[in-house]
Amino acid sequence: MIGDIVGKPGRRAVAALVPQLRREVQVDVVVANGENMAAGRGITAKTAQEIFAAGVDVITSGNHIWAQSEVVPLLESDARVLRPANYPDGVPGRGVLTFGGLTVINLMGRVFMYEIDDPFRAADRLLESVPPATPVLVDMHAEASSEKAAMAWYLDGRVSAVIGTHTHVPTADGRILPKGTAFAGDAGMCGPLDSIIGVEVEPVIRKFLTGMPARFNVAEGSRVTAFNSVLVDIDETTGKARSIERVDREWEQHGE
Repeated sequence: MIGDIVGKPGRRAVAALVPQLRREVQVDVVVANGENMAAGRGITAKTAQEIFAAGVDVITSGNHIWAQSEVVPLLESDARVLRPANYPDGVPGRGVLTFGGLTVINLMGRVFMYEIDDPFRAADRLLESVPPATPVLVDMHAEASSEKAAMAWYLDGRVSAVIGTHTHVPTADGRILPKGTAFAGDAGMCGPLDSIIGVEVEPVIRKFLTGMPARFNVAEGSRVTAFNSVLVDIDETTGKARSIERVDREWEQHGE
């Protein structure tokens, strides 16, 4: 599970590192949160295809999913691109997909986020149609660490892993809960290292100092890109997690 991909630097790092990592750690399925990969906000058909070509199998998202208007036909035509499953009925796209024997569920929290449907009840409904012992990964896209941890404990024993996304800051809390669900508070990001969560430093500081609106752009000038991800090993016969570990790299861009 790769943390939020941020703009062109994140996409380039994914293209450079994922093929190698698939071989190195013998990954069966690669999931990445892509809600920031089109110039820092949203997903386009072109950026999605770029990430799929790099070796990512499923793209999840979150609160920025609607930032690019062309995402609506993309969601309707490509099942590998998910939006949070707890958006109300009638919203384009889907929030769950089974790929390579792994069921991926995309959920979004509500604390400091949009007041959409309850992600906990949405998880209950989706899991009703998932056979027991099926490997299930939940991308819990949320601001509050408590909400992400609550989802992991709520689903402990019912899913293989709950991995948090959204904050772009990797956490060191990876563990397996008592009933066999792996949890990490946040996978982190795949984005510019010399930045504030992927965007240029100066406008962010200026906004904190003045309270005035500021335009946030991806920190394209950073030579080094942080690649943050979490590797979960799942027992395919039980759906329980065997292990969880961080897989973090730094990728340096050389030329254009």
